[in-house]
Amino acid sequence: MNHFTRRRWLQSTLAGIGAASLSPGWAGQAFGADPIERPGPAHLKLSLAAYSFNSQLSRTGADNSSAAMDLFDFIRFCSELELDATELTGYYFEQPESTEYLLELKYECHRLGLDISGTAIGNDFCHPDGPERDAQLAITRDWIDRAAVLGAPAIRIFAGQMKGDDTEEIAIERCVRGIDQSLEYAATKGVWLALENHGGITASADSMLGIVERVAPSPWFGVNFDSGNFHTADPYADLERIAPYAVNAQIKVSVFPGGEKQSADLERIVAILKAAGYRGYVALEYEEEGDPWTEIPVIIEELRRIAG
Repeated sequence: MNHFTRRRWLQSTLAGIGAASLSPGWAGQAFGADPIERPGPAHLKLSLAAYSFNSQLSRTGADNSSAAMDLFDFIRFCSELELDATELTGYYFEQPESTEYLLELKYECHRLGLDISGTAIGNDFCHPDGPERDAQLAITRDWIDRAAVLGAPAIRIFAGQMKGDDTEEIAIERCVRGIDQSLEYAATKGVWLALENHGGITASADSMLGIVERVAPSPWFGVNFDSGNFHTADPYADLERIAPYAVNAQIKVSVFPGGEKQSADLERIVAILKAAGYRGYVALEYEEEGDPWTEIPVIIEELRRIAG
C-alpha cells in the first residue's frame, strides 16, 4: 500500500469522526502485517503492570474483603519507583466503572507524573456467532471507551481458545473477524489494539504472525510483545520475529524454552526490542512467588540500567 493509497484509506476511515485531513506522519504507521516504521534509535519507557500484584489487588467481581490494595495504592507504588508509566489492568477496576472513577485514576496518575501505558482485558474472540461472541465484542468496545477516557494509548487483547471440535483454522478465522470488527471502533477512539502472544492460537510466532497477516489493514493494530509467554523450543527467536510489530511490550523475569522454566536473559530481551527499533512503553509483569513489594524495585533498577 503506497503513501497515497494509505493516506486516502485513513481519510475515508476517519471521515465519520470529522478527520478532514491527516499529517504525512500517519502514512508511516502500521497497516495490517506491516512492521511498525519508526525513525531514530530505540527508546524504552518503563512501566509496571498491575497484574504484578494479582494476589494483593481488589479484583472485579470477587470477594475483596482480604485485598491488601487497590489501583490507587498501585499507582502510588509506581510513582515511588519513579517509573515513566503504569499499566492499569482491567481486572482490578471498581464496579461500576463510572466515568468519574476513570477520571479519578487519570487525575492521580497525572498528579504523580505517570503516563497510563495501557490497559488489558481477558477477551475471547474464538466463540461462534451468538450471544457469547456478541458479549465479547461488547466488552472490547467498552474497554476501548475506558482507555480513551483514561488517555491510555493501547489495550492488550487476547485471541482466545479453540472451542469444542473446532479446528485451529476456524478459531483463527473467528479471531481475525473479531479483531477486525473491534478495530473499526478503536479507530474512532484513537486506541491501539495490541494482540498478545498468550498461548492457544498465539502460542508460537508462526501462529501469532498468521493472525497478524490476516487482520485487515488498520493503523490501530499491532502486537503486545510478552517476553515470558512463548513456551517454544527457542522463545528468544520467536520474540525476535514478533518484535517489529510491537506497539506495547511486557517483560517477565522467567522464560520457558520447551516449557521448562528458567531465568530470563533480560539484557537479551531488551536487545531484541532495541534491534527492532521499538519506541514505547516496556511494562514489567511480575509473576514470581517472591514478595512483589521487595522484588519489583530490584528488577526495575536492573531494567533501568539495561534500557539505558
